[in-house]
Amino acid sequence: MTQSRTVNSAKNVIMVYMNQIVNIFLQFLSRTVFIYTLGISYLGFSGLFSDVLKLLSLADLGFSSVMAYTFYEPLAKKDKSKIAALVKFYRKVYRIIALAVAVLGICIIPFLDMIVNTEKPIPNLRLYYLLYLTNSVMSYLFVYKTTLLVADQKNYIIVKLKTKINFIVTIAQMVFLLLTSNFILYLLIMNLSTFLQNIVPSRQVDKLYPEIKKDKQLSKSESKSILENLKSVFIYKLSGTFINSTDNILISVLVGTIWVGYYSNYLLIIGSITMFVTGIFTSMTASVGNLLVTEKPEKRLQIFNSEQVLSFIVAGVVVPCFCLLANDFIYVWLGKGFVLDKLVVYAISINFYLTCIFQPLWSFREASGLFRKIRYIMTFTAVINLILSIVLGRMIGLPGIFIATAISKLSTYFWYEPNILFKEYFHKSSKVFYKETFKNVIFLGFLIYLTGKITEYISVDTWFSWLAKAIIIGALSLVLSLLFYRKSEGFNFLILKIKSVLKKVLASQNRKDFKV
Repeated sequence: MTQSRTVNSAKNVIMVYMNQIVNIFLQFLSRTVFIYTLGISYLGFSGLFSDVLKLLSLADLGFSSVMAYTFYEPLAKKDKSKIAALVKFYRKVYRIIALAVAVLGICIIPFLDMIVNTEKPIPNLRLYYLLYLTNSVMSYLFVYKTTLLVADQKNYIIVKLKTKINFIVTIAQMVFLLLTSNFILYLLIMNLSTFLQNIVPSRQVDKLYPEIKKDKQLSKSESKSILENLKSVFIYKLSGTFINSTDNILISVLVGTIWVGYYSNYLLIIGSITMFVTGIFTSMTASVGNLLVTEKPEKRLQIFNSEQVLSFIVAGVVVPCFCLLANDFIYVWLGKGFVLDKLVVYAISINFYLTCIFQPLWSFREASGLFRKIRYIMTFTAVINLILSIVLGRMIGLPGIFIATAISKLSTYFWYEPNILFKEYFHKSSKVFYKETFKNVIFLGFLIYLTGKITEYISVDTWFSWLAKAIIIGALSLVLSLLFYRKSEGFNFLILKIKSVLKKVLASQNRKDFKV
């Protein structure tokens, strides 16, 4: 059991990172072509529409988390009848979701002119929106199947298939943009990509789990319990989506839609780095779910502490790099006209830091199904974020919206979620979590100041000079972070775990059992 959990986690991490390397390269190349052919205005409302639809995206509201959670036990027990019954149940749920999103999305059409804030009217605006909506609705068609692979610690299969499709489709989008500059054609290809990225993995699931075709039914009590969990996670994730997906809407309304385009370039950098950060922890979520079912609180806490140290070390590298290198990157990549004020970058960096250090918490939350006990805290966070974003956005503009997001997170679930997790699953006080986080904040502040002073005289005007500065900041941050945590219990356990993973992966590879 342990070996399977370890090897599958390693497979997931490797495949996720291979996918991310390809995706990051394609995203930056595609973004460059997009701006060159269509301009910053199209980029602005493209990001805006994406966030509007995220507010409707029930697939992003955590239903897949509940699905994965309910699959852990029957997969561990090889209960094929229960698996088939769950798949059939979720198929009905997602058909309802697809219909609901389509209806709600159509209801937003009359209000598009109020949301999109541009100097000149955009032709075909409603058609563009409908194509985005179609793309969103299609994403629900086969989620109930592919989540089974995620829960069974085989996410690498999905990632491998999607990487191939995404590569081909993105290249096609860029070619057609360069040849035609036709945004409608670009969106049609995007829709085709979404369809293929859902149907192809779905067919793979049918082959790997033929038992899901059996006509099985959940009992009324089981269905009721799952629906209760779905309701809880809906409340929690809906609030989370309002926190994370309203920034572009608020920027559009309060500052201007074109600023969504400028911010989206920084968001692309953040998203690319975050994919690497979250890839580590999301790839381990299914294994954490297995851990919570099979291990005692002491073991659970040991794993959590090792993940927490890992998140601190990762934050110690990526946050200083973003904070000190983002503007230089945008300048070399797109030019001076696309560079935002330093205060905006600092505000974005705070939220980026919180994203990094919350990863272990979120990983354990997703795997444990704690949504019923913490569902309302995110509602308070969303309300505080909305009010503060409007107030600070009007007072200081763009940075105020990001500062409001950080304040709302720190004043609510930052102190609430750890308390519940430590009490319910570790049977320990959460004071150690806050103590270690406070130490990390002080250390990170020192790290940014030190690396900033060392590199402040490096003038960046080419990719070579930017790379030189990046190597200095990245290497210094990594070395100092490792030195700072080298004696911690979590770090030592992490090193032992990495060595164990490498041995098992190599052993599995030698048995020709490690094909990704």
